[in-house]
Amino acid sequence: MSDDQTRVQEFFAARAADWDTRFPDDGPAYAAAVAELGLRAGDRVLDAGCGTGRALPPLRAAVGPSGVVLGADLTPAMLREAVRAGRDRDGTLLLTDVAALPLRAGSLDAVFGAGLISHLPNPAEDLRELARVVRPGGVLALFHPIGRAALAARHGRPLTPDDLRAEPNLRPLLAGSGWRLTSYVDEDTRFLALAVREG
Repeated sequence: MSDDQTRVQEFFAARAADWDTRFPDDGPAYAAAVAELGLRAGDRVLDAGCGTGRALPPLRAAVGPSGVVLGADLTPAMLREAVRAGRDRDGTLLLTDVAALPLRAGSLDAVFGAGLISHLPNPAEDLRELARVVRPGGVLALFHPIGRAALAARHGRPLTPDDLRAEPNLRPLLAGSGWRLTSYVDEDTRFLALAVREG
């Protein structure tokens, strides 16, 4: 395992047990973001870096019983919490790195990534891997339940121009990785960037 993977695992393993109780009011924001994906019954969707699986119930509701919902995470402790919360009933959990997904090319209709991009060690390569598993015309949602400024304030740091989620940085990053940014919202109450898989 790489040093980057080890750091991510250590960061989230230490926080897994109380993750959901630290952010108890995020459910509606997740549901609203999932709704913006425009999923249909029978679609196949991946929650990349799913953590405790908070997006899995709204994803399952969106694709219905005939759809496929996958949750991928690198941290075993987070997936254990997802199971403890019963969210494994809404999707299949995969212990894997989103940089090397065990999925066929073009096999998904959409990817949802909550809080994902700031934890990707190689953002361009990792976004390219997400593009690989999504069909042309499929959708990527990069989401956070609070905006960039609010998140920086929560962590006691200033908002910097090199933040990957800033639109001038994110748009070319996505474009170079097989995605076209179609919608960008950065408000106190949410961050949501939607992109379409080029092809």
